Amino acid sequence: MQAKLRIRRFNPETDKKPWWGEYTLEDVLRTDSVLDLLHRVKWEQDGTLTLRRSCAHGVCGSDAMRINGANSLACKTLVSTLAGKNSEMVKIQVEPILGLKVEKDLLVDMEPFFDHYRSVMPYFINETAVPADGRERLQSPEDRARFDDTTKCILCAACTSSCPSFWADGRYVGPAAIVQAHRFIFDSRDEGYDERLEVLADTFGVWRCRTIFNCTNACPREIKVTEAIADVKMAITSGKI
Repeated sequence: MQAKLRIRRFNPETDKKPWWGEYTLEDVLRTDSVLDLLHRVKWEQDGTLTLRRSCAHGVCGSDAMRINGANSLACKTLVSTLAGKNSEMVKIQVEPILGLKVEKDLLVDMEPFFDHYRSVMPYFINETAVPADGRERLQSPEDRARFDDTTKCILCAACTSSCPSFWADGRYVGPAAIVQAHRFIFDSRDEGYDERLEVLADTFGVWRCRTIFNCTNACPREIKVTEAIADVKMAITSGKI
């Protein structure tokens, strides 16, 4: 199969504005990922192409980008999902995720995203002494199930950078940070409930969400992001449920 890639390029040292680079690859397999194709472009045709990646197995979240107009992980997006069933050629357009400053080509500045992440105190808070028998702070399977879905977040930013509210104002804490807060807010062992809800009840907290569902559709881990945001809104207005 042949693949024609159209990649958004930008080098701040030489370019005044972004431009499109076009590349053709032969002998592409339907089981190849978009990341595989980007590697071939970089290694075989243009070594200046810049992108971020790490594990290449959908765990680290490093290679989130816009693929044919939708946020995805390049390592998890297969050619077979983009090409017609019997097609011998596939067209793929790749761009950096939106809402964050492009540093070069497909590489964006993730610091604003991680600033929001840190703002919700994404860590376990419990000042109570460890049980005398030395055992862990236990909880029931039912209590664990309450927040199990939001433990799956890999901080790829696919949800936040697909959100129109975040595009409109980068001060919005964003879906990923809310998901991370949810994981601890509903943990029966955690004691940072009030502090996190105070952050999320702020002007640029959960109330900036307009329930568009882009975040849920973009999540490569299939987290029910919009549902988690609704849970946090309910906790602010009615208390933990």
